[in-house]
Amino acid sequence: MSGFMVVGTDGSAPSLDAVAWAAREAELRKTALRVVHALARPGHLPLDSVLPRALREHFRREADAVVDEAVLMARTTAPGIEVSGLVRPGEPLTVLTAESRSADLIVVGHRGLSEFAGTLLGSTAGGLAAHARCPVLVVREPEAPVGPVVLGLDGSPAGTAAVRFAFEEAAAQRVRLVALHAWTAWNAPLPPPADASEPYAYGPGVLAAEEERLLAESLAGTGDTYPDVKVERRTVHGPARPALIEASRTARLTVVGSRGRGGFTGLLLGSVSQAVLHHAHSPVAVVRGRPSRHVRAERPE
Repeated sequence: MSGFMVVGTDGSAPSLDAVAWAAREAELRKTALRVVHALARPGHLPLDSVLPRALREHFRREADAVVDEAVLMARTTAPGIEVSGLVRPGEPLTVLTAESRSADLIVVGHRGLSEFAGTLLGSTAGGLAAHARCPVLVVREPEAPVGPVVLGLDGSPAGTAAVRFAFEEAAAQRVRLVALHAWTAWNAPLPPPADASEPYAYGPGVLAAEEERLLAESLAGTGDTYPDVKVERRTVHGPARPALIEASRTARLTVVGSRGRGGFTGLLLGSVSQAVLHHAHSPVAVVRGRPSRHVRAERPE
């Protein structure tokens, strides 16, 4: 067993959906699972107030009950995994961001108890996708949808970790991988023109061929590392956001990098990643920095 995963819970239905998903994920990855609940100060109390002991104990008992329920669900869902529970004082985003410094993966529901029912994405899930130091998986439903892993690619160096994460997930789930690269003439990196006297003149299909090459380069070498993963390459001429959201309709999981080649350097989360998080029809993994560490899935018999 190598490393561990973290799942955040607050007792809400979406967070318990995330717990069930995380338990199955930990079972596939043969890793431990840590269930974490953030014990925040009640919103109606001032920061400098001193809570009576009885009130502190009441909130602690409630927090312990939330964790116990989630741990029981995780162990019931995947009896063979190692599960631990933890209550940490602090706001959920702060607590889970701190956990991300040592975790391989953090799983959360798309919104929690304090979010409005119609909210597409809660503040904790959105903030964690922007600030976490490890991949973040946002769950929208209790059961994993049937379908491939969809990987959004734009050829940026930051996407390398997302590529590896997506292959790891497809290998663990034993499903195919759809590598999707969407481009337009506005965001395609231009190759040197054939005629230097006409620097903006390109023959028919030149840009499309260049984008096909970019997609192939982004995936180079991963097939040798994950020989059991069948890969479908899709190059789409059009904006990335609608292409990925549409592809997510039939996806088990949609994987994107935190920021692509078209984003501003200072942005923590790119516009494409934000749009997919808010509007995808499948769970979404946002990968920043190092990918999760675990042993590659065994070859199916």
